[in-house]
Amino acid sequence: MSSTKQRVCVIGSGNWGSAVGKIVAQNVQNFPDLFEQEVRQWVFEEDYNGEKLTEVINREHENVKYLKGIKLPHNIVAVPDVVEASKGANVLVFVLPHQFVRGVCEKMKGHVAHDARAISLIKGLDILPEGITLFSEEIGRILDINCASLSGANIADEVAQEKFCETTIGCRSVEDGETFFKLFHTPYFRVNVIRDYVGVELCGALKNVVAVGAGLSDGLKYGSNTKAAIIRRGLMEMRKFGKTFFGGVESETFFESCGVADLITTCSGGRNRKVAEAFVTSGKPIDVLEQEMLNGQKLQGTLTAAEVHEFLTARKMVDEFPLFNTVYRVIYEGAHPESIVRDI
Repeated sequence: MSSTKQRVCVIGSGNWGSAVGKIVAQNVQNFPDLFEQEVRQWVFEEDYNGEKLTEVINREHENVKYLKGIKLPHNIVAVPDVVEASKGANVLVFVLPHQFVRGVCEKMKGHVAHDARAISLIKGLDILPEGITLFSEEIGRILDINCASLSGANIADEVAQEKFCETTIGCRSVEDGETFFKLFHTPYFRVNVIRDYVGVELCGALKNVVAVGAGLSDGLKYGSNTKAAIIRRGLMEMRKFGKTFFGGVESETFFESCGVADLITTCSGGRNRKVAEAFVTSGKPIDVLEQEMLNGQKLQGTLTAAEVHEFLTARKMVDEFPLFNTVYRVIYEGAHPESIVRDI
């Protein structure tokens, strides 16, 4: 194969990672002069009915555990070792839980191609009292490469079923943006590339806090008008947060798929809304609901609400973000759920 062809590696293989792997593996076939045809996907090895999950995926061409019923292209190959999967890769697609990013990148360091570039599909931020780190920046720092971001109103099962939706790619490099467009754009997965990668990532994380607020409203049976008000106020606080703490974040980004569209989708469905509704109706604490409803996985919205509150407290700016603050107080301080309309 020509050395100018790009080798693509997908890092992660859950529900969303498998749906994305399907898109990427299909699209490289449309550009045989640009991409090598084999797409390696790092799969965290698990047991599935007495077999290794990677072996089942490669035989059945289906992630039977996380995306059952959806056939994957034959040119995608599941690899259990992340170093082997990413060896010599020019294009890295990160779509894994954010808590594994640093460890995985440290293992990959020195094994990817010298001209590699990456894109992060991870919805979350690393928020500490002293500052906020974007995962695209963390990936870029550890691997010493440029890293773009992708986020949008993209429910994995619907994308895998090829139901129409839009997504947003934030990328500083025009050349890299063109590559990522070819890698992700399809008639059913409509891509728009913008330069504001910071705004794209912020939207993907902060919308989960707003979705918790929407879920509290649903639990109280407040109806569509109330939820619309929470969504609108949440969007305003998301924009204010981005423009206050990050230079260069553009207002237009919040009207992309990564912004208002993803916010609407998450506040209409999604785990953050669903668990927050149960928090009101059941009276059970969040950690119990996580065990019962999410098989022990952590809820992103409540975690981000706590991190945002700590960050704002350190700057004495909590009162400037009343919706974010109210979500935090209801979940962590025992404030009555009705505060979601009374105190915002």
